[in-house]
Amino acid sequence: MTSVSEPNYEKLPTSLHMDETDINIRAYFSRMSDDKLREYNPEWSDGQVIEWDGNFRSDGALMLVCCERNIEIEEYRQILEEHMKLRNLAPPQTTSTTEQRFS
Repeated sequence: MTSVSEPNYEKLPTSLHMDETDINIRAYFSRMSDDKLREYNPEWSDGQVIEWDGNFRSDGALMLVCCERNIEIEEYRQILEEHMKLRNLAPPQTTSTTEQRFS
């Protein structure tokens, strides 16, 4: 639950037209602790990210309820790193960045 002084991360960034899945993945990340999020390393392999999260199905999609579509690892990483920036929890500086991966 979001406190009065805490931003509603489920609806950020407000510039996006979000479907139910967009809101649910952001809600999922908003419930992760700062300590857990700080463990994330963008240089990990997809398998390492899946193991770290621990909530991916055997078909490779994130296990979320009430979603219109699957969240695959590429979208997961993009939204996770965006979410971490909103919470001022930037991932460690690395040689590869989200911008390089998704450009």
